Amino acid sequence: MFRVFKDRRRRFLLQLLRYSRYVFNDHFVLVLLVLLGFLLVQYRNLLENFPQQPVFLFAALGAALFALLNSGSIATYLEPADRQFWLPKESELKMWILQAQKRSFLFGTLLQTLFLLLVTPVFLRQGFFLWHVALLAVLLAVLKWFLIGRKAHLFWNSAGRLNWDAAIDYEKKRQQSLLKFFALFTRVKGLSGSVKRRRYLDGLLKFLKKEPAFLWENLYWRAFLRSSDYASLSLRLLLLSILGLIFVDHPLVAASLALLFNYLLLFQLLALYYHFDYHYFTGLFPIDRQLKGQNLKRFLSCIAYLLLVIEMPFTLSWQGAGLLAVVTVVTVEIYLPYKIRQMID
Repeated sequence: MFRVFKDRRRRFLLQLLRYSRYVFNDHFVLVLLVLLGFLLVQYRNLLENFPQQPVFLFAALGAALFALLNSGSIATYLEPADRQFWLPKESELKMWILQAQKRSFLFGTLLQTLFLLLVTPVFLRQGFFLWHVALLAVLLAVLKWFLIGRKAHLFWNSAGRLNWDAAIDYEKKRQQSLLKFFALFTRVKGLSGSVKRRRYLDGLLKFLKKEPAFLWENLYWRAFLRSSDYASLSLRLLLLSILGLIFVDHPLVAASLALLFNYLLLFQLLALYYHFDYHYFTGLFPIDRQLKGQNLKRFLSCIAYLLLVIEMPFTLSWQGAGLLAVVTVVTVEIYLPYKIRQMID
């Protein structure tokens, strides 16, 4: 049984490794290196010009530690068929879940400790000693074990038996959350989503033209507003763009961060081209096949320029505003038509 679960883990990690090649391409690595260099310079300036009242600094550190403390999940690699196939082996399965719990604890504790080592100079500049940082690391490790134990407790019912539905649903959500990250950069197999009608947004659909030439654009807008994946992703990336424009001092770096998040959003929304492929009746529409790509271009252009209008008030310099506007126009008028032609071909 353990060999089966280890093989599942190996296959899933290999799948993530294959997708990582599309994430860490040359352009993205270059952006990350520039961003890392900028952060290191800012960190050095912070240590050299340490604030006398670092309340907000330690509040940010506390928020980061709290996020790390609550992050992480237990990787069990359970599948729906296991509730029948491995039911006689439930007692042995408890050992596998305990091992997964320990792996999650060790990995999470390692991340917390590395972060503490990174910010140790901040604590030292404030007058703390190394043993204070070491004590904090031990305390966080204890809390991590407690929180991981609470997550594992969800797998069992009041009688001490494995809650198969809860455990399988937890593992499905865990894998989906990882795949959704890679879906920002490339098409990912195995993703599932949900659709919900948001009645408070129905008024926006009234502005769409109900004509054959705008058929696909109507469908794209409905999928965008009602799909949980596209709507939540758009709000998160827009929020990150605005936060970057507000809190990053250098205007060009702030605008570059906003453009990066906008690019990720537009790249993800390109997948709307295939969103209705499983609706076979769409192939019966008496319209030109080229209209599908043209409507997608018009839809993405509206999204891109809407992002530009929202982000412009938070751009506090003409350099950043100019960079944001120019790159957005180039993306809409050159990059998007090129990508859509590739998808059609």
